[in-house]
Amino acid sequence: MEKLLRIIEKIIPKKVYKFFQPAYHFLLAVIGTLIYRNPSQHIYVIGVTGTKGKSSTVEFINSALVGVGKKTAILSTIRFKVGDTTRPNKYKMTMPGRFFTQKFLRDAVDAGCEYAIIEMTSEGARFFRHTGIEMNALIFTNLSPEHIESHGSFAKYKAAKLRLLKQLVKSKKPIRISIANIDNEHAPSFLVSPIEKNIGYSLKHVNILSETNTTSIIEYKGKNITVPLPGKFNISNALAALTLADELGLNLDDVKKGIESLSLIRGRVEKVDCGQNFSVIVDYAHTDDSLHKLYETFSSSRKIAVLGSTGGGRDGWKRPVLGKIADEFCDEIIITNEDPYDENPLKIINEVATGVTHHTPHIIVDRREAIAFAISKANVNDTVLITGKGTDPYIMGPNGKKEIWDDAEVVREELQKFLNK
Repeated sequence: MEKLLRIIEKIIPKKVYKFFQPAYHFLLAVIGTLIYRNPSQHIYVIGVTGTKGKSSTVEFINSALVGVGKKTAILSTIRFKVGDTTRPNKYKMTMPGRFFTQKFLRDAVDAGCEYAIIEMTSEGARFFRHTGIEMNALIFTNLSPEHIESHGSFAKYKAAKLRLLKQLVKSKKPIRISIANIDNEHAPSFLVSPIEKNIGYSLKHVNILSETNTTSIIEYKGKNITVPLPGKFNISNALAALTLADELGLNLDDVKKGIESLSLIRGRVEKVDCGQNFSVIVDYAHTDDSLHKLYETFSSSRKIAVLGSTGGGRDGWKRPVLGKIADEFCDEIIITNEDPYDENPLKIINEVATGVTHHTPHIIVDRREAIAFAISKANVNDTVLITGKGTDPYIMGPNGKKEIWDDAEVVREELQKFLNK
């Protein structure tokens, strides 16, 4: 079916296709819902949206639910999970189109899963990939400028996110819950819907007892809970899960065990350790705010940045901004290739470099060479921060060319070479 649809897309003139595109995608979503017999009616569906922290929040929610013995399914940028079966998301899109989401939900229902946790994006909403999903709850993490060129403006980007809230409002589920991070200025827009529960969460609602480069300990409702990933942003992500668990009436002791058992989220502040005497971190950070927060988390160590940029042909305004943030927080900066698509990678790199004014950046187009160089420059207790791709499975080049890629795996390989010298 997918191949047939791609052939039809190629046959139809682009102008005609673009005009009918919204109706086309909407119709496909409706057909998919019918073919798979509206599976979201038969499972508790939790949507997670926002600019940053979606995948991590999905994982925290999953760990909380598994901690109390629930059977779960996950659809996210990182992976697809149904019960005990999991596989990486290799689509380079969070919500694969067509009938994928409906089939995922049908598989989850047939496998006896009680909860489906779905990471939902503005692009997904724009192409009606949320249509036909009856949600019980929607979590809003935050909102900041992203995908501006794709959507046309920040207002349109935010409107696409709010389509997901409208989908929750339309849901026929008996108790609908909207949970929003009120530390973000846009949260009120997600807490005004005519549904049963609108709940805000905030870092002000917890007492942060300690923070290190690996974990944080918070006091929540009289319990000391270890958040097993560093940074206030991860405390916030964990708090979203705790807030939802509270509303679901789950036992806090079991939820605590579940959250504390989460030792790794791939590509999200992922520490790669091969026995070296410095830290290497792989992270998906690709917005100014997420980069700022990541660097801030490791403020106590000397930092070496391996910095990419936005993909070719999109959000060019961010390039010097990302360079400027690295310039402010890092001691050495290596600017490299990420996903150039049809744009000249050196042009992208040079635009990032214009934001670096206090350091002399190292320009290394080959990403593997850039990572190896960063490792070679690290001293005892330094932190090498490799950002932009996280678990992205490919480097996307011109004319649809793609190179199989895994930042963490490349780091392991280069660390082994370094340690064996």
